[in-house]
Amino acid sequence: MIKPDLSMPLPETIGKAHFVGIGGSGMNGIARLFLAAGIRVTGSDRAESEYTRTLTELGATVHLGHDAANVGDADTLVVTGALWQDNPEYQYALAHGIPVLHRSQALAWLTRGKQLVAVAGAHGKSTTTGMIAAALLAAETDPSFVNGAVIEGLETSARAGDSDLFVIEADESDGSFLLYDTAIALILNIDDDHLDHYGSYAAVEDAFVTFADKARQLVVVSADDAGAQAVLPRVSNPNVVTFGEAEGADVRVTSITADGPVAFTVEWQGREYAAKLRVPGRHNALNAAGAFAVLTALGVTPETAVASLEAFGGTHRRFELHGTVGGVSVYDDYAHHPAEVKAVLEAARSVVGEGRLIAVHQPHTYSRTQRLAQEFADVLETYADETVVLDVFGAREDPVPGVTGALVSERFHDPAKVSFIADWQAAADRTAELARDGDFVITLGCGNVNLIVPQLLDALSAAKG
Repeated sequence: MIKPDLSMPLPETIGKAHFVGIGGSGMNGIARLFLAAGIRVTGSDRAESEYTRTLTELGATVHLGHDAANVGDADTLVVTGALWQDNPEYQYALAHGIPVLHRSQALAWLTRGKQLVAVAGAHGKSTTTGMIAAALLAAETDPSFVNGAVIEGLETSARAGDSDLFVIEADESDGSFLLYDTAIALILNIDDDHLDHYGSYAAVEDAFVTFADKARQLVVVSADDAGAQAVLPRVSNPNVVTFGEAEGADVRVTSITADGPVAFTVEWQGREYAAKLRVPGRHNALNAAGAFAVLTALGVTPETAVASLEAFGGTHRRFELHGTVGGVSVYDDYAHHPAEVKAVLEAARSVVGEGRLIAVHQPHTYSRTQRLAQEFADVLETYADETVVLDVFGAREDPVPGVTGALVSERFHDPAKVSFIADWQAAADRTAELARDGDFVITLGCGNVNLIVPQLLDALSAAKG
């Protein structure tokens, strides 16, 4: 794993940029905006994807596979934190004195001099960033944005606008959200995640306090989340707006009904606004309230804000339907923390009707799996009817002896409700065997678990005849 040197000053110019891992969810949007800024972009990735094809169409030169020769005459190398130290392109840049920017530093370079809205939190960042970006477009403010997921309806995760407004999903996992010159900071929630970087939960809290205090214009904070409320007394920023169901919240959410499409009322400045979202789940009512607080602070009328939030269609890999076979619907979601898994399954329960929920869970990173195995097991056993656990997606981490997906499955109280199956085809076949008309199958994880979806659909086709 490559950790960004947050003390390194940003360059005045980028020159010719080469992206290692250009097809990644965070990298491709930055590459797209570099192209829009007139910067020559090259890049590499392990395999072709929709992202790499789009970038090629926009003018980038994309190499498949990693090789030192791919760097060519680049002036700047842009890398993702998931990159291994022995990557030949990274090593070539180090050996030849080519400046290396972490993707967050490249994003900070893009946002210089902008009125920056940075959305942070353990859960809900991509959805809420998408809500804000789509609403600002609907309000004809012409923002730029970089999101961690493709926004439905816009069919892109990034856009270069002509105004000085810029909206980003700010990643707290490696501390890089502290790089940005933020005007409005939105804190959705704070959890004991990413301890592999911070070392302690106290350090996580310290980082969020710094993030809030750096906001030049406003900090918007959840009034409901225990983690956010715990750090709020330490925030010295004089301009704070709170949102949530709690009494006294500046943007208060009431009357939430989550039986199907989530509906609720927003109370703001003595008036009430009814809203009904296209995306399900109580958590999205709260995400929308945070977005509403940001939008109104930016001058969007409350009526326009609500109408835009109601039109929002979601983001890719967030409760995304991929197909229905034999009455069984197959969804994919990015959830990779117990709180996220719980929220997704609760949302699915609100719309599945008489059907059952079958979770296909891919644990993400060895450290998180080892630390939260019991919490994952408790949530999956409580909120899913059946669970198939895959093996761990290690991401940036080396394997840890004894840490596999079995660490989760073995902690179920009822072993009949769970299967640990490392082989994907066998897992798909088992899922199809379990599923019946009206059920939802939901893949869960931020690794590559979405790639099992075609196997699930094929297995269902074979099983249902």
